[in-house]
Amino acid sequence: MSQTPADQSLSLVAVSVGNTRTRIGVFDAGQLEGSEAIANTNLEEIAEAISRAAAADASRPVILASVNDPIADQVVRTLGDRVPRERLYRLGSDLPIPMATALDDETTVGQDRLLAALGAFSRAKQACVVIDAGTAITVDFVDGTGVFQGGAIAPGLNMMLRAMSEQTAALPLLRYEKPDPQRGPVGKDTAHAMTLGVRAALVGMTRLLIDTYADMYGAYPQIVATGGDAGVFEDDPLVEHIVPDLILLGIAEACRRSLMEDADEELEREQHDRTSRPSGFDAHVSDKRPPIGDPGGDDDA
Repeated sequence: MSQTPADQSLSLVAVSVGNTRTRIGVFDAGQLEGSEAIANTNLEEIAEAISRAAAADASRPVILASVNDPIADQVVRTLGDRVPRERLYRLGSDLPIPMATALDDETTVGQDRLLAALGAFSRAKQACVVIDAGTAITVDFVDGTGVFQGGAIAPGLNMMLRAMSEQTAALPLLRYEKPDPQRGPVGKDTAHAMTLGVRAALVGMTRLLIDTYADMYGAYPQIVATGGDAGVFEDDPLVEHIVPDLILLGIAEACRRSLMEDADEELEREQHDRTSRPSGFDAHVSDKRPPIGDPGGDDDA
């Protein structure tokens, strides 16, 4: 598409195309001013939201990341000429994701995992575990120097529920809903038991992996959750921050590292500009523990 954005202030439209939804956010001077998530079945609505955000400031490039290239291609086609091609960039082809990895083959890792990790580490400035609870669940570890070490991938809540229905004769097809705590921890009917089961599978898996990563690293990392089902961790004392827009923050950080002549100097300027605004993970997270960085996630893994 484009060679490189001409405007190097960190104001942009970030677009993350996931498996189920596309999340769109607008950054001004490095601050995420707002975001929205739209189902991938509504291509025209996605295109309209992107073009509307881009039209508000003609200097803002549109940066698109994707784990679902067929949908991303359709989004670009649906946009047509509403966003000039010289303002539209795709991570991976037009711009890199500048994050070091310790993977055997880094070409196999999804952009969402790298961007969520990049967004988390850029704010935490320390080792962290990133949980992305979406269509699939990913639990990834970033070490204290900012190297993406890798992680684990498992079915998401609704994928587990759908698999149980499809692979058995009697279990119903359900969409995940938070269990009513007044009904207690023991399932009182089939649907209740299935819901409690998939929730326990998700929470138990993440706790095991967090402990495993901490033991490997020799210290306890900071825990950050994102994704459409991250609300599962609202009452979990291990999860310090729930950041819905974490992947969008990763897109902005990728642009900062790729395009800024002096990224550290620009970051300091933006932090100074934001002194009167919410800063740290607290600006876009649920009320968990004391904040440490600046916010962000996508709805899918």
